[in-house]
Amino acid sequence: MKSTFIKQFFILIAGVLTIAAWISCANKESSSKSLYMGNTEHEIVNLDTATFGTGCFWCTEAIFQQMEGVVKVTSGYSGGHVANPTYEEVCSKKTGHAECLQIVYDKNKISYDELLEIFWQAHDPTTLNQQGNDIGPQYRSVIFYRNNEQQELAEKYKTELDESGAWDKPIVTAIDPLVNFYPADSSHQDYYRNNSAQPYCYYVIRPKVDKIKKIFKDRLKQ
Repeated sequence: MKSTFIKQFFILIAGVLTIAAWISCANKESSSKSLYMGNTEHEIVNLDTATFGTGCFWCTEAIFQQMEGVVKVTSGYSGGHVANPTYEEVCSKKTGHAECLQIVYDKNKISYDELLEIFWQAHDPTTLNQQGNDIGPQYRSVIFYRNNEQQELAEKYKTELDESGAWDKPIVTAIDPLVNFYPADSSHQDYYRNNSAQPYCYYVIRPKVDKIKKIFKDRLKQ
């Protein structure tokens, strides 16, 4: 009788210890999750968005995707008067839109100033409604600012570049408030990555990407 009581006592103690250990592990997991969520929220707070028009979005999408701190690049349209335009409608030159990029970036890793620097190196800001053989208002050079800070930085940078004589001709880049951004359809997203063997990608986009890689080699994603 005594041995049975002792056996039951030890079984009870073992059960209590098991429950205690389980609670301890659960608390550790909960603490780790909370810490992780805290880090995630911290990262979200430091995300911002820039919107640039640099001619054909196929070309410069590939450029900005290479940069450390750039989280996502979406090709689309802005600056027009038609809601949810198609690529064909924008190419008709009747919607007022520019092909542009919506760039989500981590402010802890790359600044808006640095993005502006890449923006002006990535295309010719002195040709009105044209980039190379791409001609039309949809290919205009434009910065769509989202707040006063972005507007002031863009205007300051543009003025300094004009005064420096970096280009032989005046910079014609427009600096406009962002009203709407409409993503292009999926066939225009990640275009260079998905179509790098096509002649346009190989002969037009690739040289631009290689140029930027050389200029900003210390800012590329590893």
